[in-house]
Amino acid sequence: MTPDEQIADDLANFYADPLGHVMYSYPWDTEPAIQMVKLPKRYQGRFDSVWGPDEWACEFLDDLGFEIATRGFDGRNAVEPIRYATVSGHGIGKSVIASWLIKFIMDTRPRSKGTVTAGTDNQLRTKTWAELGKWNKMSATGHWFDYNTGRGSMSLTHKRFKEDWRCDAQTSREENSENFAGQHAAGGTSFYVFDEASAVPDSIYKVRNGGLTDGEPMVFDFGNGTRNSGQFYEECEGTLKHRYRTNHIDSRSVQITNKAYLQELIDDFGLDSDIVKVRVRGMFPSSSSMQYMPTADVLGAMDRPLVTDRFAPLVIGVDVARFGDDDTVIYPRVGLDCRSYFSREKCVFNGLTGPQIADKIIKLQEEFRDMGMECAGLFVDGGSIGASVVDHLGFLGVDHVDVNFGEMSAEREFRYVSDQMWGTLKKQLPRIMLPHELTDEGKELKDQLTQREYGITLGNKIHLESKKDMKARGIGSPDWADALALTFRSPVRPRSNPAGAQAKPKEATHEYDPFDGKER
Repeated sequence: MTPDEQIADDLANFYADPLGHVMYSYPWDTEPAIQMVKLPKRYQGRFDSVWGPDEWACEFLDDLGFEIATRGFDGRNAVEPIRYATVSGHGIGKSVIASWLIKFIMDTRPRSKGTVTAGTDNQLRTKTWAELGKWNKMSATGHWFDYNTGRGSMSLTHKRFKEDWRCDAQTSREENSENFAGQHAAGGTSFYVFDEASAVPDSIYKVRNGGLTDGEPMVFDFGNGTRNSGQFYEECEGTLKHRYRTNHIDSRSVQITNKAYLQELIDDFGLDSDIVKVRVRGMFPSSSSMQYMPTADVLGAMDRPLVTDRFAPLVIGVDVARFGDDDTVIYPRVGLDCRSYFSREKCVFNGLTGPQIADKIIKLQEEFRDMGMECAGLFVDGGSIGASVVDHLGFLGVDHVDVNFGEMSAEREFRYVSDQMWGTLKKQLPRIMLPHELTDEGKELKDQLTQREYGITLGNKIHLESKKDMKARGIGSPDWADALALTFRSPVRPRSNPAGAQAKPKEATHEYDPFDGKER
């Protein structure tokens, strides 16, 4: 036999043995770069090697071998799809096992076709696909395939059968969904590998189902449980779980993870926090959905009896809307009282220009000044049309803070300033008083506060759903809630004198005349 014939003959032994393929294909004993994990003792004797995959990966690959053998695909008659969904903590090596799976299928199943994607373009290009290139290069069959990294043409193709024996990387943008359709391999394996699967749009999942109708189809989804909704969640925990082989991998059980960093997350946020569940424990968040503001807390704030504080500062938040359906909202808050001074009539506007909005703000401040309350903090959304409001206020000499929603947060827990403001508001829900639920203001505010979802970034930061994504779900812009959140942008000092102590004198008519000389 030639060397290639010998390799092909050897690979025939691994058709239903993906772990055996991984141990055969890569230079575990001679390449220091991959000698990071020691094989569990129960596998060392089987392969006569010290180095290899971590225990969870060994178990995963052996389980896959069992599923393949059970179906017994004969090359003609289609078998039930093999489906895996693996939710894990951070840093377990998801891109590595994705590479091993791609190579296993491509090496042992001639004329197979695969599609790989990831939650973001950057993840796909710099991690998932780059990892495949590394393992293909050092594999026993690396010279059989052409590995391409060009934008729009990331592919791994057999040198002799480029069209029929290949794997392509596709971005997961919804407008790219048609590129996931039409994949068939009747005599081989049509397979899909989704990395960071929580962030892949559901529409992509639906399209890929068309590639599972013939041959020996396989699906492998990996990711952190950053969203408690969507296809990946349903595969792992919900309505589709019965169709998938599911795995939950705790990062602390994996050899290659940074245990000190994982413990730091636990120390900072708590073992039962959503961040630790998602990034460490391989779980989904506790809430029944990725709703950021708990409904019970919002309703509690709406039912809470009003308590007044004479020394509480007046703070005003202004969310400025573009022309259209969105509202410009001026939200006054006095201490914990977010109820008494907010009304649709006086605080919600539509179709105003920047200078007109600035005039509305000044008028509201004058009304409070007549009640003896000076504004201790005016926080204005300075983005888009808000810039003209900020400019006009500055021209008129009105003290204010220009707030950039998209500015990076200085707090470790949040991604942007907008996320931080909502986070502060959320923490205050057990104390503040919101408009009653049955009022017009309460109904609207309740919907806006409770309908917004959130996710957790790869950097372990909370990031709220964008207004664009909310509208795509048929939900309006949370203008009222944003204006309220703006009042929590920064702490303000309480008043040193109670309301009314330095009130501006007002002319009034009384029956008693102190200058009429009559005794009372």
